[in-house]
Amino acid sequence: MDNSQFTTVYDAIGGEPTMRRLIDEFYARVEKNALLRPLFPESFDEVRERQFWFQSQLFGGPKLYSENRGQPMLRARHLPFPITKAHARAWLGCMKEAMAAAGISGPAAEAMMSRLTSTAFHMVNQEDEEPEVDR
Repeated sequence: MDNSQFTTVYDAIGGEPTMRRLIDEFYARVEKNALLRPLFPESFDEVRERQFWFQSQLFGGPKLYSENRGQPMLRARHLPFPITKAHARAWLGCMKEAMAAAGISGPAAEAMMSRLTSTAFHMVNQEDEEPEVDR
């Protein structure tokens, strides 16, 4: 597909249907991730919808998050949860796999991963239990 005709990443990936599939694929992976699963409520229903709103808005779709929840204030909303660099990497790993499963590739996937990587590491609020070793 020639993505040059699209003005937003949201449009380039196929809009709402693809974004919903991405979020569904993402939470299917989070549910199986031993590091991430304890950070989430028993049911993913509410967080899945909020993630859909947020990512739709982030990537140029409808401003669903702001309309439903106000300003994102992501770091403040995530402070109650212990988030380490390991959590950020695991979250990004789930998202990368979900993108592939949802058929998101090429420049759109690269743009999304770049933005989500900076966002994920901005959420880090605790040191990892074992310090990283330079290799």
